[in-house]
Amino acid sequence: MKEKIITFGEIMLRLSPENSERFTQCHSFEAVYGGGEANTAVSLSNFGVDAAYVTKLPKHAIGQSAVNALRQYGVDVSKIVRGGDQIGIYFLEKKTSQRPSNVIYNRSGSAIALAEESDFDWDAIFEDATWFHFSGITPAISDTLAKVCLTACKKAKEKGMTVSCDLNYRSKLWSGEKANKVMTEICQYVDICIANEDDAIGIFQLEPVGEGTEKNEYIAKELMKRFPFKMVAAVWRTETSITTFKLQSMIYTDGKAYYSKEYFMHILDYIGAGDAFCAGLIYACLQKYDAQKMVEFANAASCLKHTVSGDFNLVTADEVSQLAFSESGNEVQR
Repeated sequence: MKEKIITFGEIMLRLSPENSERFTQCHSFEAVYGGGEANTAVSLSNFGVDAAYVTKLPKHAIGQSAVNALRQYGVDVSKIVRGGDQIGIYFLEKKTSQRPSNVIYNRSGSAIALAEESDFDWDAIFEDATWFHFSGITPAISDTLAKVCLTACKKAKEKGMTVSCDLNYRSKLWSGEKANKVMTEICQYVDICIANEDDAIGIFQLEPVGEGTEKNEYIAKELMKRFPFKMVAAVWRTETSITTFKLQSMIYTDGKAYYSKEYFMHILDYIGAGDAFCAGLIYACLQKYDAQKMVEFANAASCLKHTVSGDFNLVTADEVSQLAFSESGNEVQR
């Protein structure tokens, strides 16, 4: 049976000033669509995986434009609920040299934020599905969506599906105290957790011990003590100069940590790099790669996203494998 992946969350309209301008000086915006779980679904579809995306979007033209953005990359959009009046918007001022990026959200009142539990029939949504993926952003959007995520996770486990969650803590959406309460319950049904240091501290108030690999492994071990995770994964980006960054990832499973090689890179667009990592990890699990090969593939997928503008990672599994496993991964392909 072919694996079918379901992702659930909010897709938003991203508006960015052109040519790295500031909000206060721009006269036009570049418009693209994206959102954590939507980005992951697009990546998986580009890898050849049967991926469906679940959300709620208005019936008007902007809502349809978001649906079309997913459909053009082969994502199954048949499970998207239509209704409500607004789509979430976020404004992105891109990082340039020493000036950091700046994000302003306009998502309250969006169709998904006002969604009801009755909007989602998880028995029907999960028909023939084998994997459910979501992020910690989705339950942070509203109290109702927190309940919906919990219901979805319970139903997925009843059906024997694998459940993965990218914790993705956002302090602008909820407090650490509320995140802790909600995610502690939800994570009882999660098999694979993607969490970096900021997520562990922000949501679960973990106090990391040590530095470097010791700290990474401590966080993973502590999370696995609290929850029935089979795997904890993390990806991190370190600034090495004004223009270059280092990317590395870790998977902790079966009592052992596996680290990817490091990539030194220039960044075109970092938005969606974590979502690309999630897609790479899910794909590697579906391919039954060993743990070392898993972390290499997922890290390479994230690395390549930094070279693609927009939220979606428009690369193939072959391109990721070429970078991850070939000594000549960055040579011209003829």
